[in-house]
Amino acid sequence: MSKKPNWFKGIFPALVTPFTKDDEIDEAAYRALIRYVLPHVDGVVPCGTTGEFVYLSEAEKQKVIEIAIDEVRGKVPVVAGTGCPSTRDTVQLTAWAKDAGATAALVVAPYYLKPTFNEVYEHYERVNQVGLPIILYNIPQCAGTHFMWWTAEGMATDLENVVGIKDSSGDIPFLAAVLEKVRDTIGIFTGHDETVSAALGAGVDGAILASANLIPDIWQEIYRASKRGDLATVQRRQKEIQILVRIIARKGTNQAVKEGLRMMGLTMSDSRYPIMPGGAFEREDHEDLRTQLEDLGKIGRRPVTFSAGGNVTTSDYAATAATPPTIGDLTLCVGEGFAGPPFSEIAHIDLLLGLKDGPVGKAIERALGEPRPGHELKIINERPRTMLVPTVTVRTEKASRLVYEDAAAGVNLAIEHSIQQGFLPEELLDQVCLIANVFVHPAAAIRRRVKINNYKAMRGAIRKAIEERPTLEELLNEKEAARHPFRYAP
Repeated sequence: MSKKPNWFKGIFPALVTPFTKDDEIDEAAYRALIRYVLPHVDGVVPCGTTGEFVYLSEAEKQKVIEIAIDEVRGKVPVVAGTGCPSTRDTVQLTAWAKDAGATAALVVAPYYLKPTFNEVYEHYERVNQVGLPIILYNIPQCAGTHFMWWTAEGMATDLENVVGIKDSSGDIPFLAAVLEKVRDTIGIFTGHDETVSAALGAGVDGAILASANLIPDIWQEIYRASKRGDLATVQRRQKEIQILVRIIARKGTNQAVKEGLRMMGLTMSDSRYPIMPGGAFEREDHEDLRTQLEDLGKIGRRPVTFSAGGNVTTSDYAATAATPPTIGDLTLCVGEGFAGPPFSEIAHIDLLLGLKDGPVGKAIERALGEPRPGHELKIINERPRTMLVPTVTVRTEKASRLVYEDAAAGVNLAIEHSIQQGFLPEELLDQVCLIANVFVHPAAAIRRRVKINNYKAMRGAIRKAIEERPTLEELLNEKEAARHPFRYAP
């Protein structure tokens, strides 16, 4: 007998939870986020994993769920996250969500003490008695317990209020088994952003996603294309967003989403501790995420004024809230970029950007006249004039090729793209110059990764130099997360 509800299909964002500077629930920001996603989604999920439910008090969970229900006003279903470590607390919160008007409850397996599969089954038996529709939630990477297909099958068929399952494991064989056993009995959703297209192709009913906070419209496009059998659109769009969703799925999901929303212009806090800016979501991830959002059109372009050597020019580029409206002094700007993986192909660039008739230009001319055995300097671009300085002593032909060919190619590609995207205005190319101090690991071997990582590092360094980042506020905000990228011991 099918228990699939008609409403349990499509794209549901796992909403992040914004906080005020006083660490209270930021109701205004939360409502604004819901209004942003609402035109593109089929439901919303407050108090899920991305919503930091484990860092919320019971009263805060209730407030978040109440706000979501009130803001949505029946336009789409509200699936409230009610999972708790104990059965007692889960039952109580689920009963409260039912009375509050939630459409259903998303209930994660009891976590931390890792109950047996029979104990998991009996936990859901108790929650089932509340009478609110239940979405089983399988996320072993967080809960520590992975459903077996026979456990999921038993709960889906035996418990009358279990109407769906969200599988965030990324375990395609498990998902395939669930589809085989209960596809006609309950709704089946994926919750793993990187495998959505594969899951849709296999026959799931929809997806509950962290990245749907940022790109709900694109996920809706992919979902609808899959339903009409348009595989070409599904494949094309999934490829276009794959880097973004990989960053979100693997690098501090809730902080990544929150920083992305800020880049897009929405008011948004950081996560609660112990998650912090610059921790699991590292600074190189920040630059990558910004680029992906720019490429997808999620960060709007606006005019930015540049002033250099008495000349003023305006450039339109994808500027975030952190971008100053006027770049007032290009005499001497400093930027830094870091990118990987893998470890041996990691790129680190220290960048000086300035006027040709200023200290940077004078430093280039002086340095070119000084012999530096093993650290030979090389002009790798003339517009803008760019000097490459190797950080590590170049001792072998292989190292020379990696530094002066592959890393240099990555640096030049970043310059080319920065010109195309407006970060380096065409009108200023003959007035400015750059010194790129380039690190290539002595054990590096993969030439393509050396090039790509130096491209990413240089791209970030140019933007930071132009936009005067990190700001003092950012440095103070992230000082607790500062780590040496190669060596760190508490």
